[in-house]
Amino acid sequence: MTPQRRVILEELRRVNDHPAADEIYRRVRKRLPKISLGTVYRNLEVLCELGEIQRLELSGSTKRYDGVPNKHYHIRCVECGRVDDAPIAPLNQIEDDLYGTTVYEIIGHNLEFTGLCPQCSRLHGARQEAG
Repeated sequence: MTPQRRVILEELRRVNDHPAADEIYRRVRKRLPKISLGTVYRNLEVLCELGEIQRLELSGSTKRYDGVPNKHYHIRCVECGRVDDAPIAPLNQIEDDLYGTTVYEIIGHNLEFTGLCPQCSRLHGARQEAG
């Protein structure tokens, strides 16, 4: 674990807002001013390969990263793009049910919930009342 990789991992695990690489870069630069964006990108990929973090490729948004490596789901605001953890357990039975019924080798699944975050929901409601 290089010093740069350790700081990237610490910064990602310190928050729960599922930041994109450029945001992680801004946060890490506060501690490592000479780090490059390329170094952050490379180390994020290595951390994903090592199973230390997750890469989130949610529809309608840029790649984001999650410091929680175990399988869980996310919910994305369609208005502002905010991403939060969805409070449900992984649906492992889906993969088990599919096994043997397809010629595909199942390696995982993605489930994304969409909606309005509390702030956008309030704004949306206020706009509807005014309009």
